[in-house]
Amino acid sequence: RVHTGVDTTLVAPVSVADRRAWFAEFDTGRRPLWIYGSADDTEVLAWLSLRSFYGRPAYAETVEVGIYTDPSAQRRGIGRKLLDHAIAHAPSLGISTMLAFTFAHNTPSLGLFRSVGFETWGELPRIARLDGVPRDLLILGRPL
Repeated sequence: RVHTGVDTTLVAPVSVADRRAWFAEFDTGRRPLWIYGSADDTEVLAWLSLRSFYGRPAYAETVEVGIYTDPSAQRRGIGRKLLDHAIAHAPSLGISTMLAFTFAHNTPSLGLFRSVGFETWGELPRIARLDGVPRDLLILGRPL
């Protein structure tokens, strides 16, 4: 997946081999990666990941939510289904707080997170440069 200017900082194609270490970080009992596939299970339409935040013991109950929906599957409620699923399962995973880091100009992502109770907890102004444009990053949070 390559950067579109709205939703990701990836600026070059990523192969499965490039992502092996990333996949290995997930643990279904603590920090899962959920996949939403096509009806025939031949395509990944969306995914949602829960990753540990900051890596220190005091933050053990806090996760960062990562979510991606393929452009062909956007605006169909798939991201919302995945996010609702994650929120429902978070307590059984020992999670009490969820964070999301979203570009301030990514209106669809902000709307999705806010629709399930995430609020803006912080802003990192001009922290990224996409296509030569400085971009702000918002920190969204939701206690469970």
